Amino acid sequence: MKQSHELWLKRLFKSLEIPAPDPSRLLRRIEFMERNVMLPVKAVFIGMILYSFDYSSRWLGPILSTPDVTVETLQFIFSFYILANFIFAILLLGAECLPLAVVQWTVVTSSLVDGLWIAAMAYMTGGPDSILFWLFVALIVRNAISVPPGFSQLFLNVAISLCYALVAVLYVSVLSNTDEFNLRMMDSTPQEDLGEPFVLRLTVLFLTTACCYGAQVLLERQQLAVEEAGEFAAREAQLHSAGRLAAEFAHQIKNPLAVINSTAFSLQRALRENKAAAPEQIEIIQEEVARADKVVTQIMGYAQLSEGRVEKLNLSEELDRAVAQIFPAAVPTGTKIHREYGRDFPPLFMQRGHLSEILLNLLQNARETLRETGNVFISAVSRRDQTIDISVRDDGIGIAPEKKERIFEAYYTTKEKGSGLGLTIVKHNAELYGGTVRVESELGKGAKFIVIFPAKALMTFSK
Repeated sequence: MKQSHELWLKRLFKSLEIPAPDPSRLLRRIEFMERNVMLPVKAVFIGMILYSFDYSSRWLGPILSTPDVTVETLQFIFSFYILANFIFAILLLGAECLPLAVVQWTVVTSSLVDGLWIAAMAYMTGGPDSILFWLFVALIVRNAISVPPGFSQLFLNVAISLCYALVAVLYVSVLSNTDEFNLRMMDSTPQEDLGEPFVLRLTVLFLTTACCYGAQVLLERQQLAVEEAGEFAAREAQLHSAGRLAAEFAHQIKNPLAVINSTAFSLQRALRENKAAAPEQIEIIQEEVARADKVVTQIMGYAQLSEGRVEKLNLSEELDRAVAQIFPAAVPTGTKIHREYGRDFPPLFMQRGHLSEILLNLLQNARETLRETGNVFISAVSRRDQTIDISVRDDGIGIAPEKKERIFEAYYTTKEKGSGLGLTIVKHNAELYGGTVRVESELGKGAKFIVIFPAKALMTFSK
């Protein structure tokens, strides 16, 4: 029997175990509840209490009775309560700059201080029968939102419940030792015991603690299930994309191989018949080999099979180098290049080949779109947060709306001789460094490709 009880307890504790919420999500919850809701509410209540003390009771003056002593003590405690909340407000307003552990302990301490203050106010307004009892319930609900499920939340809410119990016990104890004169001034009657209402209210506090904790456990488990489902779907999409890429690669390679095989068969038959090999057949084989080699080279760039080293790159120099490669000064062209970038950029820590592929593919795409004449606008901007925006814009025919969503897909192309990998490589290389790429275009108004990545980019292989 004992073993079955232990097993049941283990299962119960295991069912209540959940991983801590995502730090960013937890910080958002704390900011919403503590900074956006509780700070204004506390400011209003502190103002109301200050007004009450200023006009309904004396801060200074002779102490005449036990109620006067109680009021004076409450005012003294209130001054420390204001000071503590001023410190908590400063910490919460700067929550983004503090470690999450410091913010969490600030919330826990603030809640304990609030519980003690509510207990003091409840003592002054009827003890166990005070209407302020419901503030203890509200405080427990608030803790369930701001404090993650675990020992700290349970400890905090049990402590809040015990504050109410302490108020009731102290109130009854004081009344039982107060003389009739002070009892008449307090409009109270002595109580011999706490009574059934106290037990019911304490039960409400403990049930609220248990229900809030259980509801939060269920919500966190639901959130975890949703996140796991999303990750699973993302992994499946990656596998599907990889399979599609392999199929497209096989298809792209089989076409030139089929042509080479057919041409080789013709050459073999010509040799058997002692006929001279036609130059056209040799040329066809060379063209198809070059085509297959190009596909393999682009696939290697997409799959990141080549190794390299991270360098400290100057963006302005890399832009100038890419422009010189795609639009060489020695080759006359009707395309006008407009450079809209300066020289003072933070260094980019990347492999030169990856950045070069991004710039070359975007410029080549603009050149092929314009064909003979037009304008290409190249701009780069460094923002305050060290984010760098690079854009390449042309005034060509633009991209149809139904095609914009697919232009970054592997092997999708709108050009007769395009491989469909250029923009895919741009997207892959940008995301490799935590960046993004997007396109803005309308038919007849050209296209604008914008690449955004942090100045000190960190390479990630999760893509």
